[in-house]
Amino acid sequence: MQNNAISDQNVIDEVERTKWKRTGLTLLKDWRLYVLLIPIMLFLILFKYLPIRGILYGFRWNEQAVTGQVSPSSEQWCGFIWVQNVFNGAYSAQFWQAFRNTFVNSMYGLIFGFPIPIFLALCFSEIKNMHYRSILQVCAYLPHFISTVVITQLIRMWCQNEVATQNIGAGLLYKILDGLNLTKSDGGVAFKETGVDILSNPKFFRPIYQVSGVWEGAGYGSIVYFAAILAISPTSYEAARIDGATKMQQIRYVTIPGMAPTLVIMLIMRIGRILNIGYEKIILLVNDKSSSFVTADVLSTLVYRMSGKGASSDDTAKYVQMVGIVMDLFNSLLAMVLVIGANAISRRVSDSSLF
Repeated sequence: MQNNAISDQNVIDEVERTKWKRTGLTLLKDWRLYVLLIPIMLFLILFKYLPIRGILYGFRWNEQAVTGQVSPSSEQWCGFIWVQNVFNGAYSAQFWQAFRNTFVNSMYGLIFGFPIPIFLALCFSEIKNMHYRSILQVCAYLPHFISTVVITQLIRMWCQNEVATQNIGAGLLYKILDGLNLTKSDGGVAFKETGVDILSNPKFFRPIYQVSGVWEGAGYGSIVYFAAILAISPTSYEAARIDGATKMQQIRYVTIPGMAPTLVIMLIMRIGRILNIGYEKIILLVNDKSSSFVTADVLSTLVYRMSGKGASSDDTAKYVQMVGIVMDLFNSLLAMVLVIGANAISRRVSDSSLF
């Protein structure tokens, strides 16, 4: 027994002594893979970790920004003064309007945009002709690779009326809504009489934004679900057919349960991005003076406009930048809470979770 204990201890000592040598041999063996990690690590450091330092400015008092006077100690720690400014101060009305729009647009995107890629993947999996399926998949993926500038310009062309386009004629979407007698403002005046397009009306922006978002991303988003369907064993379908299951029953009892882990992971990740609506598409679709900005303005566009461009004559760019930092920090913290909460619920009710 004593000899066995001594032998085990010698093995442990040898493993500890050669740990770094074995690690070096592993790195040397797969050095190509680790070289490929270098650009990713540099991207994370430069664009994800280094900017964290800028959060500190959201908790500093800048005397020059508020009083216009320069002093040696113009920046000092001020606690939650800028946070109060955002939640219950000069910028509270803009913030809560942008937060409401962000949440509403994201929820619409989750309700309508999340199931459609799953439905597309199910449709693709049922097409047995490989060439026909490949053509359909390419057509569905293509909008994702078109530039956002091009997408927004197409949308604007479809939404313009005959007055705005002059000799070109009204856009396709405008013609459809005009045929349904929906192109009238709240006062009952037709858009063509005022010379504005339907994007300038707040009630049309959200449907147009959501439909264009689904069209742009549904095909590309179905790739993950299609791969999950292909990973399901064919023997499961054969057993279901032997038991007399119809096609819909096979989808319900074989395909959906087989996709469940992927669905849960993708749903958790989607919830984490529920408040992260990019400003590019909205800024390109509407401008600050448009009346539809009442429903279009989200947190990212508000932060973008407040980062100097949207500063009024009474405020300096430094002032609004610090307020914008607080808004962006709140957005990130809330997204983190949503991810952790969704993951905890998923871990309790199912066997799948992100971490």
